Amino acid sequence: MEKKFSFARLKLALGAALLVASTGASAAVPLADVRARLPQDEVIYFLLPDRFGNGDPRNDRGGLKGDRLHTGFDPTAKGFYHGGDLKGVTRRLDYIQGLGATAIWVSPIFVNKAVQGTPGTESAGYHGYWVTDFTRVDPHLGTDADFKALVDAAHARGMKVYMDIIANHTADVIQLAECAGHNDCPYRSIADYPYQRRGGIGGAAINPGFTGEQDGSAANFARLTDPNYAYTVRVPAAERKVKAPAWLNDPIYYHNRGDSTFKGESSQQGDFVGLDDLFTENPAVIAGMIDIYGAWIDRFGIDGYRIDTAQHVDAAFWRGFVPAMRARAAARGIPNFHIFGEVATTDMDPAHTAVNTRVDGLPAVLDFSFMRAVGDVVGGNAGTSELAKLFRADPLYEGGAEAALQLPTFLGNHDFGRIAMFIAKGSPKADRDEALKRDLLAHAMLLTLRGVPTIYSGDEQGFVGKGGDQDARQDMFASKVASYNAEALVGTTATTATGNFNTSHPLYRAIAELARIRTASPALTRGLQRIRFSSDTPGLFAVSRFAPGSGDETLLLFNTSTAAIDQNVVVETSSARFTAAVGACPAVATAPGSVHVVLAPLSYAVCHVAR
Repeated sequence: MEKKFSFARLKLALGAALLVASTGASAAVPLADVRARLPQDEVIYFLLPDRFGNGDPRNDRGGLKGDRLHTGFDPTAKGFYHGGDLKGVTRRLDYIQGLGATAIWVSPIFVNKAVQGTPGTESAGYHGYWVTDFTRVDPHLGTDADFKALVDAAHARGMKVYMDIIANHTADVIQLAECAGHNDCPYRSIADYPYQRRGGIGGAAINPGFTGEQDGSAANFARLTDPNYAYTVRVPAAERKVKAPAWLNDPIYYHNRGDSTFKGESSQQGDFVGLDDLFTENPAVIAGMIDIYGAWIDRFGIDGYRIDTAQHVDAAFWRGFVPAMRARAAARGIPNFHIFGEVATTDMDPAHTAVNTRVDGLPAVLDFSFMRAVGDVVGGNAGTSELAKLFRADPLYEGGAEAALQLPTFLGNHDFGRIAMFIAKGSPKADRDEALKRDLLAHAMLLTLRGVPTIYSGDEQGFVGKGGDQDARQDMFASKVASYNAEALVGTTATTATGNFNTSHPLYRAIAELARIRTASPALTRGLQRIRFSSDTPGLFAVSRFAPGSGDETLLLFNTSTAAIDQNVVVETSSARFTAAVGACPAVATAPGSVHVVLAPLSYAVCHVAR
């Protein structure tokens, strides 16, 4: 009864949401039906509000006065605010839902330090990761009321809203006197600069009785009163009360050990490129962060958190934080609150990310290994066995293959770059038609294989970029950045010099079709998968996914080569007939347990068993 009930609720909620998307109707979807969906039922659309839509030009400068080094606003520079805001997102919900997205993930919307950096290297906090005030919306992006309007409007359409949050660090406010700047502030280890000495082994005794960060008791941390163990801490007078809540202004709540090398102890103790690294082992910091982010759930009824820089925070923090957020959400009537951490990696080792689900207790993590594997395979640099290797590691995650269904999968992002760029690098001789086919193939994998597909804003319009970070953060509205506007896009002759909300773009149309196929199929949302065929060279990748309860098979076929495929593939012996959801599917089995597959170069198919 439980499975039948949950699938009925799922079908009702998704059907109503898709009705709104296809007809433009404004009939509200019951919020209970939205919240009944599991995390793996969603298709996520990730966006940076500053780069998406400018709904109110009056807030472009965030209420600040002066030039761009004071306001952070310069729409011609890729590292400054461009004017996008929360109203701009709300006004484009038709577009986002028309793509088939059922959840929106927004980059951090908290008040940021407008500009940071040494003279000549300044940039702005348009991305949201340099927070000073964790309690309210950055005026560049609008108001708290604007965010509530976005959440309410999304919920009415049957869509969820996920917030991007940070617990690892704040903006760069604390200065370390011995450093010339945050790029010249080497990490000072606990062994060389213990907490109990000022400025090194031979320094004056301080913090008597403090036994170190491994003892997370309040009594132990009450003995940590002097933050000057590794460096001499200074806070500029103008910024001594800039952070909120007020406790964040006290340097004792930070590690103050200099810049991380992202190796060893510094990975969790050092400043993330100069950003003030919170002393998350301190129980007061844990309690403070629980209060901060619990309040956003209480006030706005959001549906989940993506956690920035999760691997740079100690496991004990997450072991306290995650259950508290889930309990807070449940008390608010949100039973399936999705929490997923960013555990960034450029390798193809799922163990790097899986450990954070087992040791830290994170319910899910962004699947960076999926990004790497699909980029390699679809880019033409690897055989399809790389994907098979990726999925064989699913039991590494806490909860095994079932838990892997909740991993947000993605093809590229705002930090590492876009899938179209990875394809261009992998297949530099590909013409425009081949580049589009490879891009479509990558999105077909994203939307049908296990995990929660996460589309990065602009990918559906063929954005390419020349790298990660600022080079992958193009404007959806008409851009004034010359380097963005000079780039050729995939699947269109348009550029970013005009607004890119084209619902006829071939990538947009294909993603919308695949998203609807996915959300209508229990096998593709909640079904475990079995590898049917892979090889060490480009070619066929075949996967079966099975609907929970019925066991009905959906066969997924991908051809990553530039040659046609003509071969037999194993299926369940009970799977005698198939219907094509998209692509060329075998109509009948050629023998019990075998189907004959014919696929054009760089094509894909989704084949449901016929009952």
